[in-house]
Amino acid sequence: MKASRIGAACAVAGTAVLVLSAPAFAHVSVQPEGPAAKGGYAVVGFKVPNERDNASTTKLEVSFPTDHPLASVMPQPVDGWKIDVTKSKLDKPLEMHGEQITQAVTKVTWTAEGKGIEPGYFQKFPVSIGALPEDADQLVFKAIQTYSNKEVVRWIEVPQEGQEEPETPAPVLELSAAEGDAHGVSDTKAGDDAESAAQNTAAGSSDDSSDGTDTTARVLGIVGIVVGAAGVAYGVLAGRRRGTGASA
Repeated sequence: MKASRIGAACAVAGTAVLVLSAPAFAHVSVQPEGPAAKGGYAVVGFKVPNERDNASTTKLEVSFPTDHPLASVMPQPVDGWKIDVTKSKLDKPLEMHGEQITQAVTKVTWTAEGKGIEPGYFQKFPVSIGALPEDADQLVFKAIQTYSNKEVVRWIEVPQEGQEEPETPAPVLELSAAEGDAHGVSDTKAGDDAESAAQNTAAGSSDDSSDGTDTTARVLGIVGIVVGAAGVAYGVLAGRRRGTGASA
């Protein structure tokens, strides 16, 4: 009896843990598809899970950072979804490829044209962005998720370092170190490695040529010895046969 009660208590506790921990991992997030280096370009995917069992996600609105505006934002088409891109005028123009950019994308909205994201499923919305800021370690994208039952969930709370994750955290993209920081060292090392490889190749070719000559000489020498030995043996046999014939 006690064992059954303990088992039931453990089951209830386990269920409670799952229920309480669900919001911690089932929220809108942003994930890079490859490196997201400062000063570079990246393709990121906004991952949207459906947290409801009685409604579908039919709309997603993602606000792009205004403190670090991105000159280039290009969403990838997603089957079954309409995409609207909102641009706004910048307080301070950006420079891109020698040209000044006076406006940037401040919001991208995906609206389902069909059933949307049904219960038990998730959807990724890929976007190409850049150039990523060089003076920031992360970018915060605030998102709003709308369900078919008109429920709206605002993923807009900015996580703070050293504190517990908020109930509705905003998607955060972590930026890696700029790849150009080590270009000088890398290029120099690459040049040295290339020169060393060339020298090794030349030396290897010379050695191979020498080895090939030595090998050929050895082979010819061995062949000559074998042929000579065969000739001697033939001569001995021929002499014996003549001797035998004379005796007869």
